[in-house]
Formats: sequence, C-alpha cells, structure tokens
Amino acid sequence: MQKLMRNLLPVLAALTVATAFGQKVAWTGTAEPLENNEYRIVIEATIPAPYHMYDMGPYDGGPNATSITFAPAEGVAFEGGVEPLTTPHRYFDEMFRMEIGTYEGKARFAQRVRLSVPQAEVRAAIEWMICDDKSCMPPEDTELTIAIPADANASTAPAAEVAPASETAAPAATKDAAGSGSLWGLIIEAILWGFAALLTPCVFPMVPMTVSYFLKGEGGPAMGRLRAALYGLFIVLLYTVPIAAIILITRILGGDAVTADIFNWLATHWLPNILFFLIFMLFAASFFGAFEITMPSRLVNKTDAKADTKGLGGIFFLALTLVLVSFSCTGPIVGSVLIKSTSGEFWTPILTMLAFSVAFALPFTLFALFPSVLKKMPRSGGWLNSVKVVLGFIEVALGMKFLSVADQTYHWGLLDREIYLAVWIVVFSLLGLYLLGKLRFAHDDEVKHLGVGRLALAIVVLSFVVYLIPGMWGAPLKGLSGYLPPLTTQDFVLGANTASTAASTVQDGIDGKPKYSDFLHLPHGLEGFFDLEEAEAYAARVGKPLFIDFTGHGCVNCREMEARVWSDPQVLDILRNEYVICALYSDDKKVLPKEEWVTTDTGKVLKSLGKINSYYALKTYGVNAQPYYVLQDNGGQILVEPRGYDLSVEGFVDFLRKGVEAYRSRQ
Repeated sequence: MQKLMRNLLPVLAALTVATAFGQKVAWTGTAEPLENNEYRIVIEATIPAPYHMYDMGPYDGGPNATSITFAPAEGVAFEGGVEPLTTPHRYFDEMFRMEIGTYEGKARFAQRVRLSVPQAEVRAAIEWMICDDKSCMPPEDTELTIAIPADANASTAPAAEVAPASETAAPAATKDAAGSGSLWGLIIEAILWGFAALLTPCVFPMVPMTVSYFLKGEGGPAMGRLRAALYGLFIVLLYTVPIAAIILITRILGGDAVTADIFNWLATHWLPNILFFLIFMLFAASFFGAFEITMPSRLVNKTDAKADTKGLGGIFFLALTLVLVSFSCTGPIVGSVLIKSTSGEFWTPILTMLAFSVAFALPFTLFALFPSVLKKMPRSGGWLNSVKVVLGFIEVALGMKFLSVADQTYHWGLLDREIYLAVWIVVFSLLGLYLLGKLRFAHDDEVKHLGVGRLALAIVVLSFVVYLIPGMWGAPLKGLSGYLPPLTTQDFVLGANTASTAASTVQDGIDGKPKYSDFLHLPHGLEGFFDLEEAEAYAARVGKPLFIDFTGHGCVNCREMEARVWSDPQVLDILRNEYVICALYSDDKKVLPKEEWVTTDTGKVLKSLGKINSYYALKTYGVNAQPYYVLQDNGGQILVEPRGYDLSVEGFVDFLRKGVEAYRSRQ
C-alpha cells in the first residue's frame, strides 16, 4: 500500500502538470511611416514551442488558416491586402492531403495604409490555430488596436479578446459544494457535507465491511482503541493529503484544476469498479469461511517485525478501500471543493477538505471502536461467525453495484435490471434461509432453536425479498433506486406499450432518431436528446425552454432523483409538455467519430462522449457534480438558478415552473 501511494501521487502530479498550461500566441502591432502619408502596419505573432501556426492559406477542407481582417476606419485607405513578411515552411501534409505552410517561433504580417487625417486608430481582427506533432489547440481570436501615426512606433497589445459563449456563461452559474462566505461558514458546511455523504448509497457497503474487519482484531481494549483511531486517521489523511498536494501543485504551476477527470476515472472506469467488485467478493468468500484474509508472510518479514505491523497494513488497506469506493458519491463534492482552488484561494479548499474528511471518518471510527468492545462479550453459540456470514451475504449483494456501474458506463449489456434483481432475490432468500437455520457453513454451530432476534431479522429479510419480486416485472422500487440499474435496461416491463407514442413527441420535426438514443435512454418513458446542439435546435424550433440534465451511469444520486422526484406526476407532466429534455452523461465511455472530438484549452483531445460532456459542464457552469439541472432559453441563457441533488418534489416543481415563467417573459 505504501508503494501504491508513492506511485499514485506522482501520477496525479503528472496529470495535473500535463494539463496545467494553456498555450497562447502573443500578438503585437506597430505602424511604420513610409512616404506621402503612407504607413505600413506590421503585426507580429510569437508562437510558443513546440507549436506551429498555419499560414494564411486558404485551405478548403484543411487546417484553420491564419486570418487578419482590418475594420474600416475614417480617414484610412487600405492599399492591397495583408502580406506575410515571414516565409512559411511549406510541405505536403499526409493527413490533409494538401500542401500547407506553417510558422514556428515568430511570424510577421504587413498591411499598407494611406491616411487622409492627421491620426487614426485601426482595429485588426485576428484568428489562428496552433498545433504540435500530436494535437491541436482550439482556434482562437483576438483584436489589436494600432494608433497611426501617434505613438506609431509603440507596440500595441490586444484590445479585446472575445470569449466563446460557453465561457461567458460560466460566472453566472459557477457552483461548488463548499458554498461561499466566511472560512468558518465554509468549514461548518463542509462538516455537514461529510455527514451527508454517509447517507449516500455507495458508502453503505463499507459499514458492514468495517464492522466485520475489526471483529477479527487482536489485543486488548487499549489496542482496539488505537486501531480504531488509526483507521479514522488514515481516512482523513487519504482524503486530505492527496488533495492538498494536487492543489499545491496547481497553485505553483498556475494552471487550471482539471483533476475532475481523475475522480471521474475512479468512479466510472471499468478497472477500479471491477477491482472493487472483486474486493467485495473476496471479503464475502472470507466471511463464508473459505479462507482468512492475512498479510503474506514474506511481506510481513520484509517489514518491521513488530507485532502490530500486520494490523497497521490491514487498517490502511481498509481505509484506502473506503476512500476509493466512496468516490461514486463523494467525488462530486470533492471535485467541487477543488474548483475553489482555481479562484485564487489556497488554504480554504484544504481546510474544508480536512473538515469534510473528519466528519466523514468519525462514524467509521466509532464502527471500528465498537467491535473492540464487542469482542469482550461471550462467544457462546458461535454467534460471531453468524454475524460474519450475514455480512458475507450483504457483501455479495452490495458488490454487484460496482459491476453494474462498469456495465452501464461501457454498455456491455451483461447486468440488466432483471438480472441484477434476480441475483439480489436469490442472495437475500438464501440469507433468510440461513437465519432460519436451514443453511449451515463450515464454522457454524447447529441452530437448535430460533431466538426472537434471529426470527425478527429473518422476517425483515424475507419481507425484503417479497418487496424485490415485483421489480422483475417493472415495479419502480424507489427505495433502491440508487443501487439498481435504470428501468430502461429491463427487457420486460408490465404494461409498457407506450414507447412508440411517447417517441413521437420528440421525433416530430427532426430527421431520424435523436443522436445516441440507440444506447442512451431517459426514465419514465420521457423522450429527449443526448446531444446539446441537437436539443437546442429542436427547442428553438418548437418554442420550448431546454431542460439540461448533467447525469451519469454511475451516479447513484441521479438514479435516486429520477426515482423519487422525476416520478412525481406533476414533475413528469411539466417535463413532458413544457420542456425539451437533454441528458448529458458525464461518464459514458462511447468513443465518438473523429469529427466530433473536442480539443480543450490545454490541447488535450477528448474522444469519449462522457469526457466531452464533463468538460462542457466544468467549462460552462463551473461544476462537475451530478446531478445538475440547468434551465436554458433558446439563446443559451440560464432562466433560473441551476439546481442539484435535492429530493424535495415541491422544490423541483417550483424550479421547473419558474423556468417556464422566465422563458415566457422573455418571448
């Protein structure tokens, strides 16, 4: 584990460094006097290495050529066009299948003008694009203002640099989990977020794992308290130290905090999710008595020979597992706190993350402390082994969530909703039989009679099985919405025969099916779009506001919102009749065609649908949290304050209605 952490931090640092710098071309302009009131305007570009900039072309179907356009000015006559003073390097480009020219280092251009007034100002609009051997930056533009002849020999800096519409909208909607205000207010809010994170579904599985692990602890009460304290300390350090290191590196290098990709990877990539699934299955097998999880003797011998070395390593591993598996729910909160570090703040994100992690770790420390006290109780009847077996069944059920996240994110189609439910029904049915004494494992004592507690637990478990069974025919099972795959993955839903009629509400007026609708779907029979440009065009055509849903396959809070809030008849009626819905999945791994790839400001090429959507949310609204709901008019303007995870149906209805009212008032 220590080796893992030593390797992890450089990787995080490298990722931050690699994306930290936005390469820019520096432009200057001067006016050189000639004869008879004539001047030569010279514009010079300084191009950062190792990038090159394309010449003035033009290139039909090729790269973005450099363009310099002068605006008309009173008393100024332009003679001829813009001429390059620097000779470009020309070569045949295999990718574009044409001869192109490029500049490296510096490039100079000239425009001759004649003045009929004593002095004037000329504005030049410049567009360009730079590339290296691997990727290209997005095309950029700026404006220069050149004074003639007053201060004619002085260089002029860009007068204005127009940001894209997506950038100008960001300040109005920038959000973060920590909120705003005094430092103490932020710390208190972070503590509340830490306790709230304990209520999210993806954190629940670690409670039985924590209790069961510390049941096997060695030593007396003092050692138990020490082990519990170390467990809490490791949780706090694993949250705070890497975050502090990333923020520190970002601060030193002066780049943007794009670490949301790291957390998104942990929460949605198949590798960590499959690893978490296997870890849960491994723990379950151990609880069933197949083997004992211990440190390899070779590893123990290589470390300190002290008796507590083994326990320390196991505690650290358990804390690391907790931090990693909880990223599905805590990742958006952590990512939102990180966004604050890009606003010039330094200590505030670190302190708020410390407060968050302490609040998050405190209950788990108590869970770890409880078994050390529990261990002093009598072991008669083998009840401790029964506890471990029960926890084994729970681990099998809860571990399925991670396999489901990978399956949904990559569209494998292996674990649809009815298969997932079938596994749960079987697992909890077997658990009910075990509690009734009908099943026995290797280390179990014979159950000669049932106690009241065991019988009550069996009734609860078997009642839960009965609750699950209607889900096989499409029952919503709202109480489990955070764990189950979406209903759209189920092959058979009783009474669901309205898909074709519902689809007509969005198909009318567009050509063909909405983009990506062959593998993405909306809940509750709603129809909509999964590409923002397509949704905006359709919304403008039908004269409705746009409901943008930033969501994810692995977002348990999104599923809970859809099951508990979207399912309300009032919400469904408004969404279906008053809005055009656009769901943007931030974790979908579908690789798009090359013409749909997006190059970020730092030159990184985004190829998957999820990364493109996540980049758009962070760049436009300053958020990487899901769910996040934005109401937008036909001009791309936000109608009301965006809304995040909130299970208040009345609040959501009010949010939607205010959006409709704001939209109509602007028409």
